[in-house]
Amino acid sequence: MNPASAARRSSLLFRAVALAAAVCLTVTGCSVLTGGDSDAGDGASGGSGMKVALIAHGAEGDVFWDRVRKGAEAAAAKDGIDLTFVSDPDAAGQAKLVRNAVADKVDGIAVTLAKPRAMRGAVAEARAAGIPVVALNSGIDAWRAQGLLGFYGQDESVAGRALGKELDARGARHAVCVIHERGNVALEARCAGVRKTFGGQTENLYVDGADMDQVTGVIAAKLRQDPSIDEVVTLGAQYALAAVESVKDAGDRAEVATFDLNADMVKAVRSGAVQFAVDQQPYLQGYLAVDGLWLHRTNGNISGGGVEPVLTGPAFVTKKNIAGIEKFAANGTR
Repeated sequence: MNPASAARRSSLLFRAVALAAAVCLTVTGCSVLTGGDSDAGDGASGGSGMKVALIAHGAEGDVFWDRVRKGAEAAAAKDGIDLTFVSDPDAAGQAKLVRNAVADKVDGIAVTLAKPRAMRGAVAEARAAGIPVVALNSGIDAWRAQGLLGFYGQDESVAGRALGKELDARGARHAVCVIHERGNVALEARCAGVRKTFGGQTENLYVDGADMDQVTGVIAAKLRQDPSIDEVVTLGAQYALAAVESVKDAGDRAEVATFDLNADMVKAVRSGAVQFAVDQQPYLQGYLAVDGLWLHRTNGNISGGGVEPVLTGPAFVTKKNIAGIEKFAANGTR
C-alpha cells in the first residue's frame, strides 16, 4: 500500500473510532480507547458513580496519547470513575465529541485545546450545562479565558526556550524546527520558544505528520538543500526517529533533538542517535486531569487555584539520566 493510501485508510479508521465514540457517549457512557488494549479501568464504573470524558486531539496510532490514556485510566481506577477516552485530530470532530459528552450528562470533562477557537463553543456549552471542565496538554494560553477550572501540562514556550538554551550549550549554529501539524498552537509555541533563546539561526519546516515517509523525505530534502543546518528539532518522538533516518538518507551530519519520549526514543538517546528529549510527562497529564476532576467533585479542590497551570514539564532526558527512566518508558508510562 502506498503512503497516501495508508494515510487515507488510517484517517478513515480513526473517523470510525470517533463515530463509535459519539454513539457510545450518547447511548451508554462506555469507554472507547484510541489505541492498544487496556484493562486499567476495568471495574471502575460503579465505584464513585462519577462519569468523566477525556477528549483529545491526537491521531490514531500516536503512542503519545497511549501514555495520556494510561495515566487517565490509572486515576479512574483509583477513584472509581467511569472513564471515556476519545480523540479526533479534526477540530470540528473534537468539538462534536465534547457536545456528545454534554448530551450524555457526564460529571466532568478533560479536553485538549490544540485549536482553542474551534473548541470555544463546545466548551461553553459544557460549562452552561454545569459540567466542570479542565484542560490538559494544549491550551495553556486559552484555558483561563474559556473559564476552565484548571490546566495540566507543559508551558510550551518555556519548554522551547529551555531547548534553545540547550542547543546553545551544545554549540549548534543552525536549527530547523519540524512542525508536524499546521495550526496546532502548542507546536508553534515550541518552535517560537526555541527561536527566542537560541543564538543561532532557526527556521520552521512544515511536514504532514500523518505520512511518515513524507516526513522523512521532506527533512532529508531540506538537509541536502542547506548543508549549514546542523540541528534538527522535532516535536514528537516518532518524528525524531524519522529525522535520524533523514540525516542518514541525506548523508548529513546534523544532530537531532526532540520533544517527547517513548520506548524507542529511550534507545535512541542511550545510543546517541538523538541528543536529548524534552519530556512533558503525558502519563502525568492524563492522571492529574482525571484526578483533578474527582477532587473537585469530592472535596471542592481547584488545582492551581484556577489561575495558575499545573506544570508537568519540561523534564530533560539525556544520556546522564536515561537509565533511571528506561524502565518506566518500557511500561508505557514515560
